[in-house]
Amino acid sequence: METQRTEAEPVGPLASFVRFVVCGGGVGVLSSAAVPLLALLMPWAAANAVITVASTILCTELHALFTFGTGGRAGLRRHLQSAGSATAAYVVTCAAMFVLHTVQSSPSLVWEQAVYLGASGLAGIGRFLVLRLFVFAGGRKETKAATVRPVRGSRVRHGDLLLAR
Repeated sequence: METQRTEAEPVGPLASFVRFVVCGGGVGVLSSAAVPLLALLMPWAAANAVITVASTILCTELHALFTFGTGGRAGLRRHLQSAGSATAAYVVTCAAMFVLHTVQSSPSLVWEQAVYLGASGLAGIGRFLVLRLFVFAGGRKETKAATVRPVRGSRVRHGDLLLAR
């Protein structure tokens, strides 16, 4: 039995930000726990890369389906576009951890978590803006723009146009 796909309702900026925080933040918190555990088996930067890739794929799907109201899955193009902002987030978190380890040679797990989550939060705000304004902007049902038509029976001169729906 085939189901019909319905148009998704547009999601406003505040609602999409709340959804972004819930989806991305939830995955981010899980990721922050997974990175140090995986870092027991490999270098920290490699563990961060593995978790960043996995969490980016998951989050891109969640954002397409839920956060930005596209009404469908993300698709390869959006995954690739999303990867750019994820790469920037990876650089930010690695730089933050590098600075932490430069300032403290053996920081506690609490410090590592605080720095990682803080850097992830800042990178997340940047990611939200990129995803909302560029990656998922075309997938939302946009309100129809008004069309410009001349008034019937009149001569059209510059400035004599009427906005109509």
